[in-house]
Amino acid sequence: MATEHVILLHGLWMRAFAMGLLRRRLIEQGFQVHRFEYMSVAGTPGRAIVRLQRKMRELAPGPVHLVGHSLGGMLALLACMDTDLPDGRIVCLGSPLAGSAAARGLISHWGGDRLLGNARELLEHGFESWDGPRAVGMVAGYLPMGLGSVVGELADEHDGSVAVAETRLPGLADHCLVETTHTGLLMSAEVARQAAAFLRDGRFMAAPAAAG
Repeated sequence: MATEHVILLHGLWMRAFAMGLLRRRLIEQGFQVHRFEYMSVAGTPGRAIVRLQRKMRELAPGPVHLVGHSLGGMLALLACMDTDLPDGRIVCLGSPLAGSAAARGLISHWGGDRLLGNARELLEHGFESWDGPRAVGMVAGYLPMGLGSVVGELADEHDGSVAVAETRLPGLADHCLVETTHTGLLMSAEVARQAAAFLRDGRFMAAPAAAG
């Protein structure tokens, strides 16, 4: 059986070490896991995508999956619009695929051009839909604690930085909710289990039945 590789992509203002706990949990699930570091503000998405695609091809011929937190999930989608890459799936963790109200708030009121750098356009507008060659699953948090609600008008249900509505996009294969914050998506054991399930089966696990 071919080795299944997973590449982890961190989010805005983060570094690859932030993915350490998730990496360990996915290794325990049987995957070969690699962290991918890029400059989320000073670098351009285009440069990160070229490097990411090169890394994916180096890990072939087995499946090469991507798991991206926030901005990292958006970069994963951009990278996988190409069809000449190894097979695999994508899991996004709290990625504002439909565009980020928090980013728009930063730009309008807080001098966010410098804070968002070259990620501005992608975060501000997001995607209209997904029709790429890979199945994409989304894990969204809904514990509303974080600065995103201060800088932007978030919808009723959000993870403190990204509204649940912003994580929904036409073309997603599956979507699930976990009670955690935006940063907490990286720490949650449940998120890691759900991500592993989607990478293997193309769907998330059913939510446990409520006790009663």
